[in-house]
Amino acid sequence: MKSPLRKRVGREIKGETGKYIVIFLFMTALIAIASGFFVADASLKKSYDESFEKYNIEDGNFEFALKPDEQLIGSIENEGGLKLFENYYSMQESVGDSRIRLFTDRKDVNKVCVLEGRLPDNNKEISLDRLYMKSNKLKKGDTLKVADEELEIVGIVALPDYSALYENNTDFMFDTEKFGVGIVTQNLFDEFSNTNIHYSYSWKYNEPPKDRKGSEAIGRANELSSMISQKAQLLDFIPGCTNNAINFSGNDIGHDSIMMMVMLYMLIVIIAFVFAVTTSNTIVKEANVIGTLRASGYTKWELIIHYMSAPLIVLLIASIIGNILGYTLFKEFMAKAYLDSYSLVSYETVWSPDAFIDTTIVPLIILALINFIMLARILSLSPLNFLRRDLKRHQRKKAFKLNTKIGIMKRYRLRVVFQNIPGYVTIFAGIFFSSVIFLFGMLFNPLLDQLEEDTLNNMIAPHQYILKADAPTENVNAEKFAVSTLETTGRSFVEDITVYGFIPDSRYFRGEFDDEKIMVSDAYADKYSLKKGDSLTLKDKYTDTEYEFTIGGVYTYPSTLAVFTSLEDFNTRFGNPAESFSGYLCSEEINDIDKKMIATHVTKDDLTKTSRQLKRSMGSLMTVFLALGVGVVILVVFMLSKVIIEKNVQSISMAKILGYKNGEISSIYIHTTTIVTLVSIVACLPLAHLALDKIWRTMMMEYSGWISPNVPVSAYFASIALASASYIVTVFFLKRRINRIPLDEALKNVE
Repeated sequence: MKSPLRKRVGREIKGETGKYIVIFLFMTALIAIASGFFVADASLKKSYDESFEKYNIEDGNFEFALKPDEQLIGSIENEGGLKLFENYYSMQESVGDSRIRLFTDRKDVNKVCVLEGRLPDNNKEISLDRLYMKSNKLKKGDTLKVADEELEIVGIVALPDYSALYENNTDFMFDTEKFGVGIVTQNLFDEFSNTNIHYSYSWKYNEPPKDRKGSEAIGRANELSSMISQKAQLLDFIPGCTNNAINFSGNDIGHDSIMMMVMLYMLIVIIAFVFAVTTSNTIVKEANVIGTLRASGYTKWELIIHYMSAPLIVLLIASIIGNILGYTLFKEFMAKAYLDSYSLVSYETVWSPDAFIDTTIVPLIILALINFIMLARILSLSPLNFLRRDLKRHQRKKAFKLNTKIGIMKRYRLRVVFQNIPGYVTIFAGIFFSSVIFLFGMLFNPLLDQLEEDTLNNMIAPHQYILKADAPTENVNAEKFAVSTLETTGRSFVEDITVYGFIPDSRYFRGEFDDEKIMVSDAYADKYSLKKGDSLTLKDKYTDTEYEFTIGGVYTYPSTLAVFTSLEDFNTRFGNPAESFSGYLCSEEINDIDKKMIATHVTKDDLTKTSRQLKRSMGSLMTVFLALGVGVVILVVFMLSKVIIEKNVQSISMAKILGYKNGEISSIYIHTTTIVTLVSIVACLPLAHLALDKIWRTMMMEYSGWISPNVPVSAYFASIALASASYIVTVFFLKRRINRIPLDEALKNVE
């Protein structure tokens, strides 16, 4: 014969169908999102990790200013203990003022992954990167104009050394719209090389370091750069361990899973507390039954298991269905979020035991633990206490006094608040968490819009030309400047700092230098908490030579970590001849410099690539965040408000007998919850802002560059509006619940 307690589990779920359906749907959606994310993350991460061997990804690359001879190549290979591979490329302009980095088919190192179609067979064909095509609305079979050539797109490819489309390793963000990579035939490449060619070489160690990104790899790269720079002029040197185009996507995939896991567990904890409060209310309603069962011989542990069963069963079913949805529908959606950002090679879905543990086992443990603590505490009372419905450990001899000058309805509402403090505290916690989610989802696009506007308003010059060698120009608006790149010191995470040198009374740079002191960008100052008078140490990435600077001021230059000094001080510090410079600043394009002499041409498109790319790659995830925030508000407020109403069923029924109308009763219970909810929504905003600021800064410290977490005022109002709208949805169902309470409830459980 079944235990009566086992029979009651099904009836309990059936009796609270609405509550369990709401929680079931929310948990299923949450676990489906998390499971899909973890599965996509694991599948893409596995494919990414395997690509290093499968496609023979380089250990690093460098670029010569001039084409080297075989003797130089042989000398570097012998002394460096490595093998060099030609990886020449040509930069050409294409659709929408974008730039394409053209290669020939790489058969030995950085092999090409063909996702669709094929590689080109003749001089009228090209194969392009998938993301570049998507960002520019191109498809296979289209004709694309590259420089002066009309080329047919015959294939969609992914280059493993460009999984993130960084044009320059020092860029804060990759750019899938204005920069792409492609494959052409050798003959066509030779034609393009007549106007623009870069003598780039990739290397593979004969005996690779044990850790591809460890201290050994960094040390060997530093030795190699020092050795090569003594033999020839280097324009660029990028070890594989610091190559953003290779590493950024892999690092991001790993970091995001941690963020999703934390969010999942925080939501599970909130749901567990909701279950705890609702279960506590059930125990209050069934106090006489529990007292009878305890007096009949049922143990406290049997009752704990019984009352934990329904929540655990609902969560288990939600976990199973959520994982099924995660592995099917949501996996593709979450993978798309990555594939919209990174040019990853082809992948296969893999079973992830960690995903199952994170979305099923751990949530069940969290829910069981929180409910167990609550149940163990309340069920430790004696059977007599339950029979008497005396479930408070600390009884007040008298009710908390309220000033009689306060109106009766206001006093009634205050009593409701005081009697349901645990529920309202949980509502506050749920709204706080949802406010953080709302603000994160709301601030993203306005923050990036503001960043783009500030960047354009404060750019040094509309055009920055960095030269391979000195080249004169007759443009009267052109102004010489110098630029170099150093690295931070004193942290495990090393990032590049751009150092600029400007002529006196520059028409483009409006800062003032004082006694050989430098200025830093406001982004640099904000990220590292720098101020006037501070000292900082930077080092050369190739030689490890350290440079000491004293900060004389902060210059407005958003998103870029930069140091500004005079051209004279720049050349003195770096040991350059007095007349040395790196390029030109200009308000217009310079047309009288041979393109072969231009290493980089920086325009407003380059400066705003961060905001453009983040909008494109993160937009879909922001929708997920907002949906989760709405779900949290509706679930927490609805469930706990329902508990408050159910705890006061007899009082509501008695009020109806006394002649109070449904609207008047709603004004007591629902309006009280409304006031608490609205106050919580407003009060949580500054706390949510502080939490978001801390989370954002901690997150951004792990990435190169900086975006200051300046939450726009519009995000606050939007957050309040969305949270309030979410609450209004719950009011409709709460009023229905009050209207359905019968008058005879007042006659039940009369002591």
